[in-house]
Amino acid sequence: MKNQKEKIRKIYFIGIGGIGVSALARYYLAHGWQVFGSDLKSSEITAELKKLGAKIKIGNKGLGKLAPDLVVFSPAVKNENPELLEARARGIKAMSYPEALGELTKQYQTIAVAGAHGKSTITAMIGLMMASAKLDPTVIVGTKVKEFGPSASSGSSTGSNFRYGRSKYLVIEACEYDRSFLNYQPQIIVVSNIEMDHMECYSGQDDLIGVFEDFCRNLNPGGSLVYCADSPGAVKMAAGCGAGEFANRYSLAMPEADLLRRVLKIPGEHNVANALAALAVGRILGIDDEKIFASLAKYKGSWRRFDCRKAEFGGKKITAVFDYGHHPTQIKLTMAAARQKWPKKRIVCVFQPHQAWRTHLLFGQFVEVFKKHPLDEILITDIYQVAGRENQVICQKTSSQKLAAAINCDSVGHIPTNGLISKLKKEIKANDILLVLGAGDIYDIMSKKLSFR
Repeated sequence: MKNQKEKIRKIYFIGIGGIGVSALARYYLAHGWQVFGSDLKSSEITAELKKLGAKIKIGNKGLGKLAPDLVVFSPAVKNENPELLEARARGIKAMSYPEALGELTKQYQTIAVAGAHGKSTITAMIGLMMASAKLDPTVIVGTKVKEFGPSASSGSSTGSNFRYGRSKYLVIEACEYDRSFLNYQPQIIVVSNIEMDHMECYSGQDDLIGVFEDFCRNLNPGGSLVYCADSPGAVKMAAGCGAGEFANRYSLAMPEADLLRRVLKIPGEHNVANALAALAVGRILGIDDEKIFASLAKYKGSWRRFDCRKAEFGGKKITAVFDYGHHPTQIKLTMAAARQKWPKKRIVCVFQPHQAWRTHLLFGQFVEVFKKHPLDEILITDIYQVAGRENQVICQKTSSQKLAAAINCDSVGHIPTNGLISKLKKEIKANDILLVLGAGDIYDIMSKKLSFR
C-alpha cells in the first residue's frame, strides 16, 4: 500500500524561474512528480525546465483547473500573491521554498553551506568531490555547474543547478535571507564568512551573527561545524554557539593553501578559501586527500561565478566574464582575481547594483572598493530594484549617479541601463576583458548582445 508521500504527485511552484526554486523543481521532476509553475517572465531557466517536462505559465494567471497536492513559493513571493491566495483559499498545502527544502534535509544526511560569500562555489566543489569519491550525493546549488550537465537530468548544455544522487547525502546552499536556513537540519554545516547583507532582515551585525548561531544549533547530534577562521564574524559565531575549539576550522594560513594555489583552475584567494572549506568537509567524510585535491584541481567554475567565455561584441573578439558578485567584498575579490589572471590585459567592468537597500546601507563600502579598483574602466548601471524587497523612500534617496559621484574617479562612471550597449560598443576594444558583475538582469542584457565562440 502506498503511503501518503507517494500519493503526492503534482506540485506547483510560484516563482519557478528562481535559481533555488528551479533546482527544487528539477528534484521533483527527477523523482517522477508532475511539475507545474509560474514566473513573472520567461528565462533561460524556465526554458530548460520546459524541456524537462515542466508546464510553466508566465504571469500570475491562477491555478485554473489544476489541483496540485503541494504549492511551493519563492521567498520573493509575498502573501498577497494571487496564486498563493488562491491555493490557501482552496485548502491546498502551501510551503515556502526554505520550508520545502527543510523537509528534504530531514530525509538525508545533509551538508549545508552558509555564509555571505562563496556558498555556490563551495557547494559545487563539495558535490563534485563527493561524486568523484563515489558517494553519489544529491546537490541543490544556486548556480549552474558545468559538470552537472549536459544530461537528461539537466536540460542544459551549460550545466545544471541540480545533481540527482541515489545515496543518503544531500548538499545544499543555506541562505540567511529572512532566516531561511533555520528550516534546515544538517549533519554538516559550513560557514564561509559572515558579513552584513540582506539589511532589510537584520538590525545589525550582532543580530545576524545570532541567527547564524541559531542555525548551527540545528546540527544533528554528532554533526560537524566547519568555519573560516579568517572571518571575524564566523569566529564570533563559533564561540557564541559553543563550538569554538571543537569545530573544524580552515584558514588561508594552512599549508594546504599553497598546494591549492598551484592546482586550482579558478583564480583568486577567495577560491583558495572555498577549496579549503571543501577539503575540510571531505576529510570529515573520510575521503582521501589525494582524491580531494584531484577533484578540486578539475573544478572549472560555474555559471555566473567568474564564468569566462570567448565572445564577439560589435565585431571585436573579446573575453567575457560573468560574475554574480554584488556585495562590496565579492566585488573587490572578483576584480582582484581578474587582474591576477590578466595582469597586462585591458579590463572593462560593467556593474549593476543589486537592490536599493543594499546600495544605500553599504554605500561607503562600495565607494571605498571602487576608489581603489585595479581595472581600466568601470561602468555602473542603474540599480536593479528587487520586487517585494525595496523601500520606496530608500529608492528615492539612493542612485547609481550618486554612487559614481561619490567615487569621484575618472575611470568610474554611471551609465543608464538603456544606454549601456551603445556606450560599450564605443569603449570595448579587440582582445579586451569584459567583466560583468551583478545579480540582477545584467546577465540577460549582456548575453543577448554577445556572440559566444
